Amino acid sequence: MLIGYARVSTSDQKLDLQLDALKAAGCEEIFSDVASGARTDRPELETAVNYLRPGDTLVVWQLSRLGRSLQHLIEVVNDLNNKGIAFKSLKENIDTSTAGGRLIFHIFGALAEFERELIRERTNAGLQSARARGRFGGRPAKMTNKQILKAVELMDAETVAVNDIANMFGVSRATLYRIVADAKKK
Repeated sequence: MLIGYARVSTSDQKLDLQLDALKAAGCEEIFSDVASGARTDRPELETAVNYLRPGDTLVVWQLSRLGRSLQHLIEVVNDLNNKGIAFKSLKENIDTSTAGGRLIFHIFGALAEFERELIRERTNAGLQSARARGRFGGRPAKMTNKQILKAVELMDAETVAVNDIANMFGVSRATLYRIVADAKKK
């Protein structure tokens, strides 16, 4: 049995094109969501997946209608495959019930993994380069070393109220206490 799934991102968009294509492909049941592709909660997709039985095929008009990303798409299709359910995308002409369709889909998966590795390598190279130039990530320090020494001195003297010291350096009492405590540990 062919089961269709359609999705548009906003209520301003129309499902008509997808619904017509899914009906023309022979889908007996069609489920549809109006939700951004980035959203994880798509109730009609979940209903469609629960409706499917081994031997059925989930049909979408285009790959982007099913997955939030290539990685998510691959996870969904692999889950379907593990349940004995095929997947078909009309626009890209991919059908995992055929050997050629499974091959193409595995190539997509390998490309997605390759892309993630390249991104990870570039990110690490950029971080190492920044560290070599003396730049470190994170938020900028609230107080300079000179200000910290002055704050420790004022706190130890107990002549100025903690609120006044915090206001003097533009930090909260909690931040002042933490910075002073960290400075005393060193």
